[in-house]
Amino acid sequence: MTMTLPPQDHGRKSPRPQALSRAAAADLAARLIPDEELDPRSVGQVAALPSFAAKLEECARAVGVPYCEAAHTVQDALVLRRLQQIVNTALLNPLWRERLHHFGVTSAPADLAEWERVPLSDKTVQRDMFMGSRAGMVVPIERGGFEIVASGGTSDGMPLEIVYSLRELRDTYRISGAFMGAYQLSGYFRAPGPRWLYTTLADYQMWSSGTMVGGVLAAVPGVNYIGAGPVTAPVLEHMFSYPGAKALMGISAGVGYLAELGAGMPAHARESFRVAMYGSGLLPQTKRDELHAVYPNVSILSYFAATQAECIGLQLDHTRPELAAVPGLHLVEIVDEHGRAVAEGEEGELVVTRLHAHETPLLRLKLGDRMVRRAPMDGPGLKTGLFEFAGRSGDVLHLGDSQYSALLAQAALRAELLRVSGIDLDRVALDVQFVNHRAAKALTVLVAADDVEGLAATASAALGGEGWRGLFARALPRSLSLFNDREATPESVAASGYDFRLEFVPRASPEIERTAVGKVPLVRDRI
Repeated sequence: MTMTLPPQDHGRKSPRPQALSRAAAADLAARLIPDEELDPRSVGQVAALPSFAAKLEECARAVGVPYCEAAHTVQDALVLRRLQQIVNTALLNPLWRERLHHFGVTSAPADLAEWERVPLSDKTVQRDMFMGSRAGMVVPIERGGFEIVASGGTSDGMPLEIVYSLRELRDTYRISGAFMGAYQLSGYFRAPGPRWLYTTLADYQMWSSGTMVGGVLAAVPGVNYIGAGPVTAPVLEHMFSYPGAKALMGISAGVGYLAELGAGMPAHARESFRVAMYGSGLLPQTKRDELHAVYPNVSILSYFAATQAECIGLQLDHTRPELAAVPGLHLVEIVDEHGRAVAEGEEGELVVTRLHAHETPLLRLKLGDRMVRRAPMDGPGLKTGLFEFAGRSGDVLHLGDSQYSALLAQAALRAELLRVSGIDLDRVALDVQFVNHRAAKALTVLVAADDVEGLAATASAALGGEGWRGLFARALPRSLSLFNDREATPESVAASGYDFRLEFVPRASPEIERTAVGKVPLVRDRI
């Protein structure tokens, strides 16, 4: 039976939708993407396909609630149908066809288990497909209507580009912006008056953060958007002098710097700052404390994005660390080393497939981040997947034959140092970086902080004769990676031949390596 209920008014609380059986949901998905669209036979047919955004809107009309609030059975069925269409489309491209056939994928997957046979892509695959001749495009770039977006090169320093259909990119801005307005910012923008949404990202617009995140923010309903780029204290004060509540999105380092920039700002301007969104990794507790001291009403949220995906996950509640996927935007997978989904509560690799990419498909892309899969939201209202940031995939310390999670090592060192000295790295550290000199067998943890001399003296007095070696020997066994836990003991760490040190360095010390855009990689390897 075809349901033809009218769409709900998004200004009213939506009723709890009636759950559909898997069979009924699959039947609905098949009607939304009929067979003649599921398996296009030519490049021309791909270019003429209805947008996936239109399918999400049709689905919402069919079930009588916004797509974000549709039952998981409905969302899962439509996403699977779209994945089948993506594989069929990719198989029209010679380079994709060769790649998929090599891994035994010759037709659309029947279910998600078969989808997981599709090989994972990485940055090398992305370069091969979308740079140079851009051989991975199903609809060639000569047809026009595309946008090139470049990476800031923050991971490996190598240039990286991706190609988007402009029509599909605009769809995703609208979907993401509406989601932010309805499910994230609405809880923090309750005061009457104008609402302002700024970004300090990107001083050149080819960089993904400047154009893509800005595209999302500009599409949030009911806000006034300003793409400010890097700002000085007078410019920030000028923007914050506008009447009304303010939200600002930037990279972690830029958001942390706002406390210093706003120190001399009038109280009414500082009090109007309601949401600070940081766009990479984690924001140290010290930076959070500084922000709250200057901006008493601010809540700090994570906005997780990448060159290949304008909005992967949003922290909806500042008291909870989970990130919420935007329903219908991407397939977000957390997978093990074999590309299979991990169980809830387990950590894995973040893999993203853009669902709005008829002309430029990029299947199962590893973004280089580790995530913990969390139980999905499934109550009244919003229904979506949740995951939690666990670190960069490269944030691994290689000490001999053992691999340690740098993020877990940082937490273990913090706990051990707090126990013996009373120094809380979460409170004093502005930046932290592990520098691993493998050949010399020397691991140094650089901690940027204020009162460097005082902290160093306190730590030295508390550690006594055993120095840093004993503290590291006790902490590191608690930070082994998933696949080689139990292989180290304090005794084996102490006997590893490594020299371990933690050094306090001044704020903005040149000893800490930063990328061209101001990010501080957690681990620097020196072979």
